[in-house]
Amino acid sequence: MEQNYVFMTDSDSDLLYSIADEKHIPVVHMPYTLDGKEYLDDNGRAGVEENFFRRMRAGATPNTSLLPVEAYLEYFEPILKEKDLLFVSFSSQMSSTINNVYEARKQLLEKYPERHFTVVDTLSISGPMTVLLLKAHELYEQGKSMDEVERWLLDNRLRSHAWLTVGDLKYLARGGRISSTSALFGSVLDIKPIICMGKGGKLDPVEKVQGRKKALQTIVKHTAENIEHPEDQTLLILQGDVPEEAELLANMLRQHIPEIRDIRIQIIGPVIGAHCGPGTLACCFMGKERKI
Repeated sequence: MEQNYVFMTDSDSDLLYSIADEKHIPVVHMPYTLDGKEYLDDNGRAGVEENFFRRMRAGATPNTSLLPVEAYLEYFEPILKEKDLLFVSFSSQMSSTINNVYEARKQLLEKYPERHFTVVDTLSISGPMTVLLLKAHELYEQGKSMDEVERWLLDNRLRSHAWLTVGDLKYLARGGRISSTSALFGSVLDIKPIICMGKGGKLDPVEKVQGRKKALQTIVKHTAENIEHPEDQTLLILQGDVPEEAELLANMLRQHIPEIRDIRIQIIGPVIGAHCGPGTLACCFMGKERKI
């Protein structure tokens, strides 16, 4: 159904490019720098992800940066010339980038006062943002108004989950998630953190377990405790260049939650990967409201 507004998001959702193409979802591409050269995250179109993680393992230290107001203006203005805009953004609690989105919106509404431009802060990033926005996009495809889709997103944004672990604590330490001392002792003792997408819109550590096998078992446990209506869902497993472990996690999930409709495995994009590192595994789904 033809709508009078455009449903748009950003690449920090890790929304696979082929899905965005199929559903005609415009995507703002976020920047990252690797070995002194800046790139834009294209959500898998160029197929750079495996090489990106291998370069990290070899010692490369990628960085991410804010997208400037001018770039957002270039993305948004061609749309607002023709239609209203609903922009589904990654969590405001994980970057100040959203301030540039708001500034671009302010400038454009002054230029196009007849338009409506809504920004929804999903309080999520990466996989949980993908599962949330795809559910919302189903309403968009059904012809729901911008106000209705916005309301659904706000009402359900704390029901999108990610439960994850990482391969090496040093990447979390570099991003300030844990201390360098904790990372050192954790690596020596084979301690694996269990992290979730918290209700405050940040990634929050939940517990620590010893060993990778126990970490996967714990992810399965939290998924089983929090998922709702698995028969109507496609779970998303995100992996940081560990496809065999991702398949193992998928099989464990099918055994413990056999009613799951489907599971899709996808490699993590470079912007998110720069912060979590190779070896990351995450299970993303819709479920009960976040408690943490």
